[in-house]
Amino acid sequence: MNRLTDSTTMAPHDLAAGEAESCGLGALQVPLDEREAASLARAFAAIADPVRLRLLAIVAAHGSVCSCDLEAPLGRSQPTISHHTHVLAEAGILVGQRRGRWMWWQVSPTRLGALAHTLATLAADASS
Repeated sequence: MNRLTDSTTMAPHDLAAGEAESCGLGALQVPLDEREAASLARAFAAIADPVRLRLLAIVAAHGSVCSCDLEAPLGRSQPTISHHTHVLAEAGILVGQRRGRWMWWQVSPTRLGALAHTLATLAADASS
């Protein structure tokens, strides 16, 4: 039989009432609730940009970096740097402190740790 006529490949909604098959998993536990998943997705989206990922790597490597020092290594203008640091700060990945005219940026170890923990947990669950 081909896939279109094989009754074993029918979707559960195609089965008569009471005939739904169970795959044996029972009630599935959901490791992330919707709110947590949305928050993590925003943070992962923030670092998914190549410029922001490089910016994050620079700040992480140096501990604390002035916005003015990010232009040369990233090859971007100050307004562009400000945009990218703002996105990372909104996601909670960078924290800034104004010193005179400039912002100094540091990585939020708590937030970055939460992202790393999420990836490590997903990897561990996938390999078990």
